[in-house]
Amino acid sequence: MAAAVEPHSSLYDTIVVGAGIQGSFTAYHLAKRGGETLLLDQFPLPHSRGSSHGQSRIIRRAYPQEHYAQMMAESYRLWEQLEAEAGASLYRQTGLLVLGANANPEFQRCCRTLVKHNVPGELFTTESLHRRFPGIQPYHGEVGVSDHTAGVLSADRALRAVQDGFRRRGGALRDGEKVTDIKPGVVVTVTTSRGVYQAKSLVITAGPWANKLLAPLGLQLPLQICYHSGSPADPEERDRPPEASALPDIQILQDFVSKYLPGLVPEPAVVEHCMYTNTPDEDFVLDRHPKFSNIIIGAGFSGHGFKLAPVVGKLLCQLSVGEEPSYAMEPFRIHRFPGLPAPAL
Repeated sequence: MAAAVEPHSSLYDTIVVGAGIQGSFTAYHLAKRGGETLLLDQFPLPHSRGSSHGQSRIIRRAYPQEHYAQMMAESYRLWEQLEAEAGASLYRQTGLLVLGANANPEFQRCCRTLVKHNVPGELFTTESLHRRFPGIQPYHGEVGVSDHTAGVLSADRALRAVQDGFRRRGGALRDGEKVTDIKPGVVVTVTTSRGVYQAKSLVITAGPWANKLLAPLGLQLPLQICYHSGSPADPEERDRPPEASALPDIQILQDFVSKYLPGLVPEPAVVEHCMYTNTPDEDFVLDRHPKFSNIIIGAGFSGHGFKLAPVVGKLLCQLSVGEEPSYAMEPFRIHRFPGLPAPAL
């Protein structure tokens, strides 16, 4: 019979719940400021239950939304700083090709942000696209734009580098501790399966589990958990066999490969799930709780948050210490959703 783990109580400046890439970068920025910071995760690390695992993520400056295009310049710089600090390669430049109908407004906005921010790239007609990339078939007569600065981030390695940097600065990381209760107040009390902790502020970056933590705090965000362009999913059933849960999503990918990359075998060699927590407008939630101003929420990263995590972590850090954020936050406020109030002052 295993010995019982004695609960313990500690006081921190900030507790961060959720040690994915967003929570880890938040904790990293807080520790860089010298704050006493605790980072909690409900699963033993590393794990594949959330949204930050795997070999790779895309990084790009080709964005149709101006607010993300602005943030990406700093995000690249912060990734470079982390690489230098970790002494490890986290980014491989490959370039990126975006296809779209010439009249598509989102494609045109993407082209405009690349020009506005002086991102090296190239425009392609349907004909020049096929000449330059003969393996690509513009199935519906699409045109293209390239982002030469884009590439691939090594996801697992990057997450480990952020967490290592956090711990080197004195941060406390506790995994295998599920949060069972949050009591708001001037000092927030967080109870887990193994202990009781208190802090001046709390940051919730719990991915698909965000609403389960927010419900007892009187808040539910319009979040759906699903695979990218795929089927709704339950995070508690994350480990179902792909054959049972992901066939529609795999079919989407197979259809795309068959039409646009006809020289490739469309069947995947490896299938691995990654949870996406989507908002209705696919913009992030980065805001204070409407009632409890020292509880900060980072959620709804909608499948495109990994590349922006260094800046997201900085913004959540700034909110948690009461600073004015570095970027305009209106696209990320909770009150943009119908029926949800503005944050507490």
